[in-house]
Amino acid sequence: MPVGTQGTVKSVSPDELRGLGSRIILGNTYHLFVRPGTEVIRDFGGLHAFMNWNRAILTDSGGFQVWSLAKLRKISEEGVHFQNHLDGAPTFIGPETSMEIQAALGSDIAMLFDECPPYPCERDYAEKSGELTLRWALRCKEWVAKNEPQAGGGTGRQLHFGIVQGSTFPDLRERSARGLVEIGFDGYAVGGVSVGEPEQEMLAAVERSVPFLPEDKPRYAMGLGTPPQMIEMVARGVDMFDCVLPTRVARNGMVYTGGGTLNLKNEKFTRDKSPIEEGCECPACAGGFSRGYIRHLVKSSEILGLRLTTLHNLHFYLNLLARTRIALEEGSFEALRSSIHHGYGAGDSPGDEGDR
Repeated sequence: MPVGTQGTVKSVSPDELRGLGSRIILGNTYHLFVRPGTEVIRDFGGLHAFMNWNRAILTDSGGFQVWSLAKLRKISEEGVHFQNHLDGAPTFIGPETSMEIQAALGSDIAMLFDECPPYPCERDYAEKSGELTLRWALRCKEWVAKNEPQAGGGTGRQLHFGIVQGSTFPDLRERSARGLVEIGFDGYAVGGVSVGEPEQEMLAAVERSVPFLPEDKPRYAMGLGTPPQMIEMVARGVDMFDCVLPTRVARNGMVYTGGGTLNLKNEKFTRDKSPIEEGCECPACAGGFSRGYIRHLVKSSEILGLRLTTLHNLHFYLNLLARTRIALEEGSFEALRSSIHHGYGAGDSPGDEGDR
């Protein structure tokens, strides 16, 4: 899922996203609640109409942003009181508030309000946080049952995904996953990953969560990741991903290819007449733009440069997952997995800095 935190995937239009084959994007409850505000979006008829996007939208609950961005937050049973990151105004989000905001947004998939513990985290804190997230999940479920929110895209009822927490503790991950499944939701996510932990801990968190989630429901790793990370998550049973990485690094001239990442700011590309990647069908490569020209644009801070690198990276990510689906159907997943790891050696791909 390309990330459209503020109701837009940076520098890319909805028509371009559709052309790239994106079937679903992510919007963020916290950011849209703070600006432009729920009432503004409600007045436009929901987020789909507001941003002129007629395909699916998933909205994050706001819990991660409260953890990562809010000033002077105070977590209680009720929810979270905090000063928002824009102007420091006193703000509150709790389970019911988050569900109400997401109902107004009209997203097709709404995430439950959760607490995302930091890394590293003491066991006692992780245990209490996980239990609080489960109690909040039950309150979200009760609010949904009472209010029956609908998806704004005209696809019927809004779907709701629970978020597994538990930090790095295997038994807490299992307890969280089993607790959410017992309550019952349309899908499940692995949260509390990509928050500064080493990659092996990230993989371990998924391994400690996914086996306890139903195989017939979507399983979503939040805020991930690099191409090799996504392939490894697929191998562990994950179905869905979102990440700011392809658009964020594109704005700095970094692009993805089957053979690894390229930093087009490097001087060696100055006279390079080849496309970013031979055979690529993205608007940058198929459109006849050379590495040398794109380097010039990026170095000159021209908007077209960051648009071309962004379009390429989004195409690469979406195409990689399309290829993965085909490989799974044809029984060639291990070959694809091997080729991705071959192209992306250790340290070849930038981290995603924990941004969901």
